[in-house]
Amino acid sequence: MQLGMIEGDTAAPDLSVRHDGPRAVLTGQLVVWTLHRLSPVAPATPLDLSALDRLDTAGAWALTQRQAAGGHLTGLSPRHAALVAAVTAALPAPQQVPSPLPWRRRVLEGTGRRVVGGLAYLRELVEYLGRSLAALGRALRRPAQFPLTALVHHCQETGLRAVPIVAVMSFLIGVVLAFQGADQLRQFGAEIFVVDLIAISILRELGILLTAIIVAGRTASALTAAIGSMKMRQEIDAMRTLGLDPDMALILPRILALVLMLPILGLVSALTGLFGGAVMSWVELGISPGVFLGRLDDLSIGHVIVGLSKAPVFALIIGVIGCHAGMRVGKDAESLGRMTSAAVVSAIFAVIIADAAFSVFFARIGL
Repeated sequence: MQLGMIEGDTAAPDLSVRHDGPRAVLTGQLVVWTLHRLSPVAPATPLDLSALDRLDTAGAWALTQRQAAGGHLTGLSPRHAALVAAVTAALPAPQQVPSPLPWRRRVLEGTGRRVVGGLAYLRELVEYLGRSLAALGRALRRPAQFPLTALVHHCQETGLRAVPIVAVMSFLIGVVLAFQGADQLRQFGAEIFVVDLIAISILRELGILLTAIIVAGRTASALTAAIGSMKMRQEIDAMRTLGLDPDMALILPRILALVLMLPILGLVSALTGLFGGAVMSWVELGISPGVFLGRLDDLSIGHVIVGLSKAPVFALIIGVIGCHAGMRVGKDAESLGRMTSAAVVSAIFAVIIADAAFSVFFARIGL
C-alpha cells in the first residue's frame, strides 16, 4: 500500500459532496487535487466515506484535521482507515503551553535559582582556591617544579606597573579628603582634626580598598584574558598532554604574585594618600608638615595593621576569581569578553563585601 494513493488511476480525479441531513456523503476521489471541494463543508460536519474510491496522504491529513475539530468519520474502508491511522501517527504531538505562574511564584522561583547559582559559583571558587593551595604545597615539597620566572614576571605586571596609577589615585584621594574635611571642620574650629580624618580613612579603609578595586579592574581582566586565550587555543589541553600541571604553571604564580604585591601597593597607596593630605592641609589650613607628622605619631599603629591585613585576602579573592573566569572561557571570542567583564564585576563586588566583613570584625574585637 502506498502512502501517496491507494489505487492507480489515469482519469482526472473528481470528488462530489452530497448533503444527506446532518452529514455529508463523499463520492469519488479525495486527493490533493480535490481538497478544495471539501472546503465548503463545516469542519464539525459528520462525513460518510463509504462511497470514497481513492484517498491519498493529503486527503487523509484533511480528514485528521476534521477529526481534531470534532467531526466524525464513518464508512471508511480498511485500506483508507489504515492510511488515516498512519497519517495520524506521523503528526507531531501538540506542544503543551504551560499556564503562566503567579507573579509571587515567579519571583520566588527566580530568587531561588539565583541563590542556587550563587552557591554553585561560590563552591567553584572554593575549589580553585583549594587547587592553588594544593599546588603551593607541591611547590614547597619540590621547589624545582615551581615556575619562579613566571612569578617574577607576574609580580612586575601586577605590582610594579600598577604603582603609578595607584600613587596618583591615592594622592588625589588624600587631597580631596583634606579639602572636604577642612571645609567642614573649619565651622567648628577643629581644623587640626583633619589630620586624624585623613590618616584613619586612608590607613584603615580607602587606601587598601581603592587599591584593591584598581587591581581588580586591571589584573582580574588580565588574568581572565590571558588564561581564556590559552584555553581558546587549546594550549591548556596541550599542557596536560605534555604532563604539565596548569595549576602549577598558570594559576599559582598569578595568585601568589597578587598576594605578594598587593600589600606593597597598599603601603604605597597609604604613603601617597597621606602625602596628598599633608600638602592640601598645608595649603588650605596652614598645617605644617611637622604638625601633620606630630598628629600622625599620636595615632595607633593598629590602623596600619588593620589596613594591611586586608591586602592578602583581597589578593586571594581577585586572583581566584580571575583564574576561575579564565578557565571557564569557551571556544569563541564572545565568551572571552563575557567572562572578562564578569570577572571584573565579581572581583570588585567580592572585595567590597570582604571589606565590609572586615570592618564589622575589627569593630567587634575593638581594633
